[in-house]
Order: sequence, then structure tokens, then C-alpha cells
Amino acid sequence: MRTARTVTALLAALTLTGCGAKVSDAPDGKESKAAGGHYPVTIENCGVRTTYDKAPQRVVTNDVGIAEIMFALGLEDRMAGYVAPDYRSSRDDKGEAPWKSGYGKVKWLSKKEINKELVLDAKADLVFAGWNYGFGEGNGFTPEALKKLGVGSYVLTESCHNGTTSKARGVMPPLEALYTDLETLGKVFDVEDRAAKLVEGFKKRVADAQAQVPGDGRAPRVFLYDDGKDKPLTAGAFAGPHDIITKAGGDHVMKDLKDSWVTVGWETVVDRDPEVIVINNYGEVGAEEKKKFLMSYPPLANVSAVKNDRVFVLDYVDLVESPRNPAAIAALAAYLKGVRER
Repeated sequence: MRTARTVTALLAALTLTGCGAKVSDAPDGKESKAAGGHYPVTIENCGVRTTYDKAPQRVVTNDVGIAEIMFALGLEDRMAGYVAPDYRSSRDDKGEAPWKSGYGKVKWLSKKEINKELVLDAKADLVFAGWNYGFGEGNGFTPEALKKLGVGSYVLTESCHNGTTSKARGVMPPLEALYTDLETLGKVFDVEDRAAKLVEGFKKRVADAQAQVPGDGRAPRVFLYDDGKDKPLTAGAFAGPHDIITKAGGDHVMKDLKDSWVTVGWETVVDRDPEVIVINNYGEVGAEEKKKFLMSYPPLANVSAVKNDRVFVLDYVDLVESPRNPAAIAALAAYLKGVRER
């Protein structure tokens, strides 16, 4: 058990000046221009402006997609560790995850939930997480709580609350959220050129995938199934699957839900009659078990995707905001092209 003396010592060592971060009302970029160098630099993240006098040195991330954003930017040496379940996906063995090597370079702090104790033990100066991706009012792990401990925060843009009183998440299209985080973190860590090259490459990959989509206006109806038997957890317009589905040439049947990850009723799924179901492969209940449930669940018997056995599997890290999103678009686009041709 941590002693009061140990906690006091850690709190004394961890201040926002450790990563050079302070809340600022200055216009974006104003301070950095005035200084004549890269720092200080002011960024906006989920509506909060923060000024960095220097780059964070000991970042702790929560969840696989967030860790891989850091890896993609080449920032492993700025990380104190990551919190995530077993990261391996079904495509890692095929060499389709260029950032997986980061997991061998950065300390794996925990497979379980991130918490203040873990962050203090890691001597973190910045926590990169998201609302419901580590941050949560219910568990008391929030940017405000970390600030009191002298630790800065960066919030995953996909997870931004879209209102001051609402728990709904999402303020921009999912791919735009990914590009925003890459570009913003590029400024924070002075790797703007690297971030720009990543974004340019990702946009090209998405454009190449879209170029393969037939121009006949035929968009197969697609439903994202995450989990749940009584009620399915799925994706709304502000979660990664929306852009993955639509840019791959599909019609996202839950596009009217102005939130990120949400629960709906099976009757809604039946009514919208998806022609393809995309399964989110993660957790203790794997993709095969999820597919068996969908294929044997009586209320879904007449749904087109079930009748025609049109189920496509993507991994969790493909579907949450991550640098794997563009590759997921390309993979799904190829599958939907086959669906049209049958």
C-alpha cells in the first residue's frame, strides 16, 4: 500500500511544468509565434486550450488505438507506458500493422483499467486517454482530477463530449478526429512534418479505396455489431465505424445516431434490414461466437445479412480511432465490392 509520504513525494515531483503544460486563453499559435521558436505552443483539444512550454516526456496512454497514435508519430521515447488489453489482432501476423513494434519498445503497465495510482507510479507528466476510453466521471479519473495531481491530459478527439451537460460523444466526423489528433499532437511534440506525412498517406489510402467503389450509387446497408445479446452495442455517426463503412461504399444504417458508441434495440436493427453485418472482434466473446449468436438469434432470421451469411470481421483497434482506420476502410471496401458483384 502506498504511504502518505510516498504520495507526497510523487506529487511534489509531478507538476504541470514537467510537461510544460498550462491552460491558456491565448489564440492557437499566438504564443509560439511570439516566442520565435516552436515552444511555447498553444493547442485546442475538446474545446480546452493548453499551452506547452516543452514537449511531454513521460506520457501514459490508455487503450490500443491511442497507443498506436503515439507509435505512428514515432513518439515511443516520450512514453512512460501504456495501458491496454492484449493488443494482438487477426491481421498482425500478416504484417498489416506497422505500429505493432511499439508494444515491444514501451512498457506495458496494465491490462486493466487505468487509475491515478498507476499514473503516479509511472511518474507520468501527461495522460492520453478518452471519455469512456479511460476517463470517466463515475470512476473519478478525469482531466480535472489529474490536474490536481500535477499531471496533464490530452483527450481523444473521437470521444469529446458534444455538449456541456450531455454524455453523448462526438464533435466531428471520425476520420477528421484522427487527423486532428495527429496534427495537434504533432504540434505538441514538435513532429509536425511527421504528422503531416501520416495524414497525407492516410488520405491517399482512403481515396484509393474509394476509387474502387462502383459509381452506380448502390450502397449496401451495413450494421456494426459490437456486443450485447439483450440489446446490441453499435456505432453512431461519431464513432470510427461510421466513416469506415461509408467511405468503403456502404450505407451505415445507424448514421442518424448523433453519438459515438451507443446501445439500440434489436427491433431497430430488424427494421433497417442490414445487408452486411460488421463484427467488432475483441473481448472475451470473440468474433466466431458473436457470429454464431447472430446467425441463431430468432429475431434476426429474416435480416438480409443473416439470410445471406454476409458477415465481415474487423478488429477492435481497426474500429476505434486509430492509425489502422484507413486500412480498415480498404479491407471493407474490397468486401463490399464483392457483395455488389454477387
